[in-house]
Order: sequence, then C-alpha cells, then structure tokens
Amino acid sequence: MADDPVTARPAATVILLRRSGKHSERGLEILLVRRNPEARFMPGVWVFPGGAVDANDGTSGEEETFRTCAARELAEEAGIELGDDAEMILWSRWITPEIVPIRFDTWFFLALAPPHSPPKPDGEETVDAGWFKPSVALESHRAGELQLVFPTIKQLESLAAFENADEALAAAREHTVEPIMPKVTGEASERRVVLPGEPGY
Repeated sequence: MADDPVTARPAATVILLRRSGKHSERGLEILLVRRNPEARFMPGVWVFPGGAVDANDGTSGEEETFRTCAARELAEEAGIELGDDAEMILWSRWITPEIVPIRFDTWFFLALAPPHSPPKPDGEETVDAGWFKPSVALESHRAGELQLVFPTIKQLESLAAFENADEALAAAREHTVEPIMPKVTGEASERRVVLPGEPGY
C-alpha cells in the first residue's frame, strides 16, 4: 500500500506589480527574487516572495491569514512594506501534487508596489531580486538563463497578456479562484505535470 501523501502546509506569496510610470514602453513588470543557492528547498530558483504561514499570521485559516503571511514574507525577503490599506487580491491557489514529499497549499495574491520601493534581498533566504516583464522572464527561462518552477511559470503565463498593472488588478477583482492541484504522471524521462482538465489528469 502506498504511503499517504504528506499534508500540504499553508503558504502565501505576493505577485508584486509595478506601474510603468514615465516609462510607458516598459509595460507590466513583476517582482521576482532569487532563493539562496545554498537553500535546502528550491536552491537558486527565482520565485515570488512568499513562504509558509506561521502562528503570528493568524490561525483562522481564512483568507486574511494568508494575506498577512504574504505581506510579511514580502517585507522579509524583499524589504518592501505594504501599508495596512494596501489592496491584495487573491489571484490563484496551487496545491503541490500528492507525490511530492514537500507540499504547500499556496495562495497567490496580486498587489501593487508602493512608489519608490526598490527590492532589497535579505542575503539569507534571497540573494537577488529584479523586475521582469512576464514574457521576458519566460523567455529567459526557456533560454536557461532564469531558473523557474512550474507554479511560477504558470502565474507568469496567466499575467503575460496584460498591458499594465491596472489591467491585471481589474481582472483579479472579477476573477473566481478555484484550488489547482497538478498531478505528476509517467516515469523517469517520461514524467510530466498535468493540470485539471488536461488529458491524463
């Protein structure tokens, strides 16, 4: 009999957007931070600032708990503080496949970066940070220049069509979020990740 899957740990992350300002040709940009290459989990990977919920974030398990966690992680990993009145809109919720030994139930929030808030990696969990157009980050990943993981890729793909932050935030306000738990199918080199609704799920 197969072992029961590990319980997914509650987690949250911020997909931080910034307006173009005077650089109208720049379009939508999103903050990514690079995890420490010495980290045990996902070393050297570029991710959105985020992490596991802890007791100080609340214990209700409701959306506000995850929102508090996401804002805290952004401050810790990128040195950017969101004000108490900052809008944080739930964009997606991804649950790690059951076959994976380290699992998270991650809530992804969209938020607008405060003006004049350059990211400052903490030097421990994160060692680099930058603003990326979603399409550029995806192209860099395909070229082997930027290491991304599946959920990050999917979030970038979902935001690539928006021209600016306001468009993305407006879409998020009308967006219905359903939990997504991918499955891993196949063996060895044939292994692939499939999403609900795709063949083989």
